[in-house]
Amino acid sequence: MVTAGIAVMLIAGCSGGGDAATGAGGESSSAPPPPPKPVTLTLALNNGAADVMPGLPVIATAADGKLTDVKLTNPEGKVVEGKLNAEATQWTNTEPLGYAKAYKLVATATGADGKAETKESNFTTVKPRTLTYVSTNPQDGTTIGVGQPLAFYFDEKVADKVAAEKMLEITTEPKVEGAFYWFNEKEVHWRPEKFWKPGTKITMHVKVYGKHVGNGIYGQEDRTITTTVGDEVIHEADGQTHQVITKVNGQVVRTMPTSMGKPADATPTGTYVLMEKHSHMIMDSTTYGLALENGGYKTPVDWAYRMSNSGIFFHGAPWSIGDQGKRNVSHGCLNLSPENAKWVFDNSKQGDVVIVTNSGGPALEAWDGFGDWQVPWATWVQGNR
Repeated sequence: MVTAGIAVMLIAGCSGGGDAATGAGGESSSAPPPPPKPVTLTLALNNGAADVMPGLPVIATAADGKLTDVKLTNPEGKVVEGKLNAEATQWTNTEPLGYAKAYKLVATATGADGKAETKESNFTTVKPRTLTYVSTNPQDGTTIGVGQPLAFYFDEKVADKVAAEKMLEITTEPKVEGAFYWFNEKEVHWRPEKFWKPGTKITMHVKVYGKHVGNGIYGQEDRTITTTVGDEVIHEADGQTHQVITKVNGQVVRTMPTSMGKPADATPTGTYVLMEKHSHMIMDSTTYGLALENGGYKTPVDWAYRMSNSGIFFHGAPWSIGDQGKRNVSHGCLNLSPENAKWVFDNSKQGDVVIVTNSGGPALEAWDGFGDWQVPWATWVQGNR
């Protein structure tokens, strides 16, 4: 009986033994590793794509593999410059495309399985009806006054003003909030709510190339303009006291007798911004519609600083020195003695402010020169689109 029991135990032990990693029949229970994946090669532009915006990036992407060769060529067969990321999974052109041109993109990628795939895309870029160039004021590298708005001038009418604004990027140091305001279909200005602070650094990015502003018109050229705000110079001109008080950074530095526009030609009141200066020029009334036979004039003057497009200047007027500080006798300009006019000429810059009060004249029009500050902020931020 004992011997039989031992035999049974031995049989049982044999039937339950074996490697724990094996199942029935001794086979392994772990799944074999998956096979290497083939690459997935994607070109952002489908073959035959048309009217592609030149400003859009041309991209080739590889998933489960790496790009091994990417070539974008223009109609002349020249290779368009591009850049591959560090992982060799994405290529993007770094050289902009041209308008109305045909391009060929050929990309090859190799997957984890060692197999290569090649794709090709032939596409054409949009053909503009015309191009628009955007000029600016101020110019690059200048120092401006605290009243200077940032003006952008399109040489074609802009139909999509909202889109155009997105192409004009303003960055400042320190950061300043501001808004756009359109004066017509070609001209838009950007300014803060209040005068700039001295020392502010401004960068104007014109990013219009390859972008549509409406009616088949596309941007011609991207540009970057930098400018810096200088000292705060404000000339306060009072038509009753007949004095111009100049303050630099809030401190009075000079007081000058003046003669403004006579009652029939009263100088408009409001906030002007100095625009351009001439050491010598001819003041010509015919340029704004007043003929010589109707009381117009052509008068040579020295040390003239433009305040408006309508012909209002600071300038030297030796013939009215006896009236300066006493009465208004000019055609609208602010007459100064030659010495004082030379001082303004030498010590002022584009963007400095002139505030005219008590002249008896109408309000300065916002569109006359840089009369931007005549527009209330609540109106300005609406954009006048």
